Amino acid sequence: MIKVLIVDDHHVVRRGLLFFLKTQKDIQVIGEAKNGKEAIERIRKLQPDIVLMDLIMPEMDGIQATKHIKESYPHIEVLILTSFSDRDHVIPAIEAGAAGYQLKDIEPDELVASIRQIMRGENTIHPHATAQLMKIRERKEEPPHFYNPLTPREQDVLSELTKGKSNREIAASLFVTEKTVKTHISNIFSKLLVQDRTQAALYAVKHGLTKPSGN
Repeated sequence: MIKVLIVDDHHVVRRGLLFFLKTQKDIQVIGEAKNGKEAIERIRKLQPDIVLMDLIMPEMDGIQATKHIKESYPHIEVLILTSFSDRDHVIPAIEAGAAGYQLKDIEPDELVASIRQIMRGENTIHPHATAQLMKIRERKEEPPHFYNPLTPREQDVLSELTKGKSNREIAASLFVTEKTVKTHISNIFSKLLVQDRTQAALYAVKHGLTKPSGN
């Protein structure tokens, strides 16, 4: 069972999420919280696998709570569920350690799929949030002779990854097998010294390793 803690300051939202998630055989909602501070108190006792986290809440917002959770309980993953897709919310949430970022207009089945993805150790980011990551720019210029350790094919895979595509979608786009994509992604993580897809996407954007949409 995937143990989930729901954190949102709106009772109606918590009730709706609870009602739907209870229908999933592999997901168990073990508690609720109405703000980040309360969430941290519940986590100490309940030890969920995944925290479904709102961003704008009283007392302690979702970004502060996410940072605290990842510092104190690195094995617990956070999936942001919010109405905000602007860079002022997306980037701090990812930098705080969130494994996923989804908007509240997400279809219920897609939300469940996101929870399962995170439980498998994957990242899941809404396309609108991914678009904000693509706009990241270095605060200062890169050294003039930046060394790119990736092969051309690895760069292709990385560019597709930054668009929020799954391994299957990347394979279809590049006309290779999913196994080949997995191998390339493993090599990318190793060469760039990153641990997950979100970190790889951030690195790609910062160092200009992405391609324009549509390529």
